[in-house]
Amino acid sequence: MSGLGFPRTGDTVKPAAHLRRPLQNFHIASTFRARSNIKLQAMDTHKTGQTMDRIDENQLTPAPQSRLPQHVPFAKRSRAARASIALAVALAIGAGSYYGWNAWNGAGEHPAQYATAVAQRGDLEDTVTATGILQPRDYVDVGTQVSGQIKKLHVEIGSAVKSGQLLAEIDPTVYLSKVDADRAQLRTQEAQLADRQAQLALAEQQFKRQTNLMNEKATTQDALDTAAAALRSAKAQIDVLKAQADQTRSSLRGDEASLSYTKIYAPMSGTVVSQSAKQGQTLNANQQAPIVLRIADLSTMTVQSQVSEADVSKLRVGMDVYFTTLGNQNNRWYGKVRQIEPTPQTVNNVVLYNALFDVENPDRVLMTQMTAQVFFVTAQAKDAVQVPITALQPAGTGSGERRRGNAADAKGTSNPGAAPKGSSSGRTGQSALDARTRLGNGRAMVRVVKPDGTLEDREVRVGVISRVSAQIVSGLEPGEQVVTGSATPKPASAAKSGNNNAPKMQPRI
Repeated sequence: MSGLGFPRTGDTVKPAAHLRRPLQNFHIASTFRARSNIKLQAMDTHKTGQTMDRIDENQLTPAPQSRLPQHVPFAKRSRAARASIALAVALAIGAGSYYGWNAWNGAGEHPAQYATAVAQRGDLEDTVTATGILQPRDYVDVGTQVSGQIKKLHVEIGSAVKSGQLLAEIDPTVYLSKVDADRAQLRTQEAQLADRQAQLALAEQQFKRQTNLMNEKATTQDALDTAAAALRSAKAQIDVLKAQADQTRSSLRGDEASLSYTKIYAPMSGTVVSQSAKQGQTLNANQQAPIVLRIADLSTMTVQSQVSEADVSKLRVGMDVYFTTLGNQNNRWYGKVRQIEPTPQTVNNVVLYNALFDVENPDRVLMTQMTAQVFFVTAQAKDAVQVPITALQPAGTGSGERRRGNAADAKGTSNPGAAPKGSSSGRTGQSALDARTRLGNGRAMVRVVKPDGTLEDREVRVGVISRVSAQIVSGLEPGEQVVTGSATPKPASAAKSGNNNAPKMQPRI
């Protein structure tokens, strides 16, 4: 049996090197299919009864391809199908991109759509706006003329007081002592004056006696001169005492006044709106008069409004004015300009002038230091035909362009790049000017929408002009529609983009 190549008993069987490589290749995925379809001649020989000997790798031949006719055509069909699907998807994406690009850039090819407004009647006014502060027209700061400690406060903030009512008391001890001293000194001087008056009477009698004796030659001249000097001295001393008494009386009146100032009375009727001092506080009136409280008459309020130097020339004394407050913007308070102060105030390099006007406040709704939004009425019109200011263009400007635009609108082929009349983009030279300046001559042009949808340029007469509307004196009837601007929407991405002049590029397919 050894001649047939079989191993003997006890021999170690080791696979030949030429058999290990086919077994390794058998497990490789790329050669699995080919190895599974080959025919081993040695196995066929074994089936026919031939002796199995060493098998050469070259004898392992692949099976004929005709046995598996379905594998190769299926792979070819799969690759063709995938290529067809990929081509179809690419064409669909390219067509969608091209359509989207045309839709993006072809919006202006459609006829322009316009925003319109209807002319209607209503009240119109042109105003100059400003801000102001509410203050009482009549008020007084109540202070003290003497120093001392506040002994008692009889009122508080919000208290209604009458003229002459006691408001506060200051400790009167020092001032009362001065009054008592002045009165005592005055009594002393009055007693001295009485004594001098008695001395004067005696001096008069002695002088009269010496005069009579001198006439009879019964006395000497020296005695007569002494009596006369004593009389004059008595009179002089009486005059001194009278002057001292008058001085003491004057000091007494001053000290009595200071004593009376320790009680503070209301100088006017009104309401206590502020209180600067408290009970027990010591006030020093030597350097300046300290303020204790403020009394104001809240029945009439004054609005102190600050107007810019650009608008102050439009104001005049006696013009109508009204204002609203932050807490009640639906209610208006009316008045007339009372005063325009000639001296301005500079706030943050802005020159402002104060314009004052008064309003009645019977219900005490208005309070001090309220902020007011003030409107000075420079012109007004009642029940007037009015249109938005965006619908007006100065007459005599761009008439040729308007005629060409109307012709294009009538044909339905308006220029997509031209803004319709009344739009902000169509006012290249006029947008920076105020409407009152642009329409200062009273003539304007509007585009009227006819019942058939066509547009008509029409000249109108303009009256009062506000910031948003204008009065139409003639040329337009209520109910007619006018063009105010273009209503063609812009793409959202274009609105977000800051560079609107960037070149447009077709998408890549």
